Amino acid sequence: MEWDKASDQTDIHAVFAPIIRGLCINTAGYPWVVMYDSGLEKIPPAALTVDIRSALTEAGTLNEESAAKVFREAYIAWEFDIAPAGVDALVQPKPFKQEPSCVVLKSGDTVKAGYWIDRNLDSAKHRMAKKDDSLLKEALPKDLSMNSSWISEFDTAQRVAVVRNKAVLVTGGIKKEEKNIGTELVQSLARSGALVFIADSDLKKMQQLAEQINKVENRTAVIALPVNGADEASVKDLFKTIAETAGGLDICISNGEFLNATSVLEQSLDDFHAVTDVNYIGFFLMLKYGGLLFRRQHRTAPHWKTDIIQINSKFGLIGSQNFGANVGSKFGGLGLISSAAMELVEYNIKVNAICPGNFFDHTLGTDPKQDLFVRYFKSGTVPMKRACTGDDVARAMYYLIEQEYETGQAIPVTGGEVMLH
Repeated sequence: MEWDKASDQTDIHAVFAPIIRGLCINTAGYPWVVMYDSGLEKIPPAALTVDIRSALTEAGTLNEESAAKVFREAYIAWEFDIAPAGVDALVQPKPFKQEPSCVVLKSGDTVKAGYWIDRNLDSAKHRMAKKDDSLLKEALPKDLSMNSSWISEFDTAQRVAVVRNKAVLVTGGIKKEEKNIGTELVQSLARSGALVFIADSDLKKMQQLAEQINKVENRTAVIALPVNGADEASVKDLFKTIAETAGGLDICISNGEFLNATSVLEQSLDDFHAVTDVNYIGFFLMLKYGGLLFRRQHRTAPHWKTDIIQINSKFGLIGSQNFGANVGSKFGGLGLISSAAMELVEYNIKVNAICPGNFFDHTLGTDPKQDLFVRYFKSGTVPMKRACTGDDVARAMYYLIEQEYETGQAIPVTGGEVMLH
C-alpha cells in the first residue's frame, strides 16, 4: 500500500481536493475548479456526501488509493440516486448528465470539509457565497481514452484551447514594471483563458500584475501567492493553498533563476549555495510537491495528462565562462527532469524543460556598446542575430503542453546558438 507521508491531519482537506477535482475531470473530460469551504456546517440537500473514514489511518494520514476508491464508489451511488429512472437511466446513452456542484466530506456524523465545484473560479466563489448546490448539467465527452484536452483530435484551434480553463502555476521572475519571461508567460496564459497562480517572493509586485491582468480580462484570471522557492515548508504551503482555492492544477511552470557571474576560483561557498538553492533545490521542491498534487488527481482521472515544465537555460546545455554555479545548477535541473519523467509517466505527468538563450531585457544588458548581448551578436554566436523574447518561450511552452508524446525533453530556444548534437 502506498501512503502519502507528505500529508497530515491538519491539511487533509487540501489533500482531498485534487482527488475530487480528478473525479470531476474524469467524468466530464475538462478542467474544473474545486473550492474548499472552511465554513460549511450544514450539508446541502443535493451534495455528494462521502464518508472518508476508510481512507484514513488512525493517525489521520491519507491513503490515496483508498481515497480514490471511496470517491468513485460514492459518486456511482450518488449518480444512481439522482437518476430519474434508476438503473434504466444509468444505462441509456444521453448527451448530457448531471454533476454535483457540492461535495461534503464526513467522518461518521461529523462534517470534515465542504467543496464547491464549477467551471471557473468566479462561478465557484458565487456558489459558495450563495450555498447554491444546484446540479451542473454537462455534455458528455466523446473520448477520454487518449487526450488530455477535450478536443479529441488535433486541429488549428488546439494551440489556443490547450490551456483554456486549465489551472496553471508559474513561479519565479514575476514583475510588473519590466519585461521578463515569467511575466510574459503569465500574460499569455491569461489571454488564452487559463486560471494562473503566480508565486514569488515579492507579493506586492505580483498583486499589482494580477490586478492589471484581471481588469483587462474582466475575470479572476491571475492570483498572486507568496513563496520562498528554496524553503520546503513555504513550497508545501503554496500547493496547499492552491488545492484549497481551485482543487488542483493542470500545469506547473518553474521559472525561478538566480544569476551570479563569478569565476569558480573566486566564488564564495555562500554565493554558490545561493545559486544552487534557487535554481536546483527550488526546482526539486516544485517537482516534488507539484508531482504529489498531480498524482492525487491521477487517482481519479487516470487519462488526464498534466505538465511540469522548468524554464531552464542555455546554461543547461552548454558551459559558460564565469557562470559555473549557474551551469551546474541548470545541468542538474535537466538531470532531475530526465529522471522524474521516467518515474512520473506512470501518473500521466509529462516533465520537460525549455532552455532559452539570452533574454533581450536581462539585467546583465545595459550598456549599448559594452552590452553582453551586443557582443554575442557581433561575435556571430547567435545565427538569428537577435535575443530571445518572452513570446519565443511561450511558443515552446504551448508546444510542450499541446503535444501528447514527449517527456524528459529539453527544448532549446536560443536562435541557433545551441543546436542539436
